[in-house]
Amino acid sequence: MVTLKNALTSERKLYQDLKKNTPAIIWNRIENLSILGMPDVLGYNTFGQFFTIELKVARGNKLRFSPHQIAWHVAHPKHTFILARTLGPCSVKLIPGSSIQELLSKGHGPWPSLNWLEISELLELAA
Repeated sequence: MVTLKNALTSERKLYQDLKKNTPAIIWNRIENLSILGMPDVLGYNTFGQFFTIELKVARGNKLRFSPHQIAWHVAHPKHTFILARTLGPCSVKLIPGSSIQELLSKGHGPWPSLNWLEISELLELAA
């Protein structure tokens, strides 16, 4: 079972991997206690486009979100993403924030696993 401490450590590692593998993007980690549901990371690509990413690490097909995180993605459907890594057979998926309801009902299974080059290219075109 994924504990809170393990999930936070795994999310920290996922953030480090994201930064290392997407050098053209400027990243800012958001440590925010005042805006509930605010995603973990703010990105800025070479097209001058800001976007947010919620980092999630899970074992199995389901990802856990707080009601505030769900509300954030419902209210901000454009330029928001969920970067999900599974702990079992390790894979990384980039899911549009606009798909939060589908993600909640179906899990992350319908989205393909991507390599870091594919993720970097998609985020560069996030405009």
